[in-house]
Amino acid sequence: MPNSTRPVLPLLADRSLEGKTVLLREDLNVPLQDGRVANAARLDAALPTVRYCLDHGAGVLLISHLGRPVPGRPDAALSLAPVAMALAAALGRPVPLMKNWRRGVRVPPGAVALLENIRLEPGEEANDAALGRALADLGDLYVLDAFATAHRAHASTSAAVRAARDACAGPLLAAELEALHRALARPARPLVAIVGGAKVSTKMEVLESLAAKADSLIVGGGIGNTFLMAAGKPVGASLAEPDQLEAARRIMAKVEAPLAVDVMTGRGLPGDPAAPARLRPVEEVPADECILDLGPETVRRLRPMLANAGTILWNGPVGVCELDQFGEGTRLLGAAVASAAAYSVAGGGDTLAAVDKYRLREGISYLSTGGGAFTEFVAGRALPAVAALLARTEPTP
Repeated sequence: MPNSTRPVLPLLADRSLEGKTVLLREDLNVPLQDGRVANAARLDAALPTVRYCLDHGAGVLLISHLGRPVPGRPDAALSLAPVAMALAAALGRPVPLMKNWRRGVRVPPGAVALLENIRLEPGEEANDAALGRALADLGDLYVLDAFATAHRAHASTSAAVRAARDACAGPLLAAELEALHRALARPARPLVAIVGGAKVSTKMEVLESLAAKADSLIVGGGIGNTFLMAAGKPVGASLAEPDQLEAARRIMAKVEAPLAVDVMTGRGLPGDPAAPARLRPVEEVPADECILDLGPETVRRLRPMLANAGTILWNGPVGVCELDQFGEGTRLLGAAVASAAAYSVAGGGDTLAAVDKYRLREGISYLSTGGGAFTEFVAGRALPAVAALLARTEPTP
């Protein structure tokens, strides 16, 4: 669990780069469409680190994964070739894709190259030490800058870090850890957490950790339905977990967790964008309807809590916000987060999708690029990639 005293990571800013080859592990796992990058947000986030290395006299060899290919089986649909093209256009210089890198790669100062999808390599997901050593031997400095992969002990995020001649954290990774440390280990009070999602069981560690740290916990989605059921409220045909009721009651006993007083319901799980939404008092949810969003009175009551917060942590929409009629709860709560004076951190893929849908980016203090890494950190678990970096700073006996 994050402590008030944060271990000091080795940082890129403290390294001399002149004439060196920098191995830069980024998260360039971007969506592709018709052979082109469909959303360049992750590329844009990585570019400042690439430019920093180039401006300080280094050659840069980028390492990333893309999707989940079968190791050892080339897959044109999961090649990083479109990413190399997009990087070349953004940087204004060639970015060759290195497929046979085990034969050796030379990247002179001022040049950039990209290894082919590292998950094509047998041993990547097994954290193979030999693969880690082969990667580390390609350059002088290994820079881990991919927070979104920090929760995975893979060869490119763990074994290579341990095998490298020198290794450090890049600015993206350092900023992510600082933001989460600020929100969880030394938050300005009150700390208000918003947690949405389908199941309590998949976020149990997150909820337990936040119950011990937060002053208030706002729950929505299937998680909120389970909390309502635990409080004896009717949830109709809603997604909920009867086997998690005791866990929900245990969490509610530890932290203020205001429950919905009104909800938006629909019949069946909606697949039709035109499926009608019905406003119901929470005590009057019919047996054949599903709770799919928080109601307006619930949001009205929650707004002062967010307005008065010192820190807000947001992970997960509180409704089925991909359908507009079941997205108002998420939109209004998100707007309250964005307008609050609090230091706010939002993370998780669905959360960032909601932030973008409702144009809330400018109001959120920090947007975490990590999905699994974000929830693992919030749950208090050690991140293997960060542990590999920290191991290099520990004195040897």
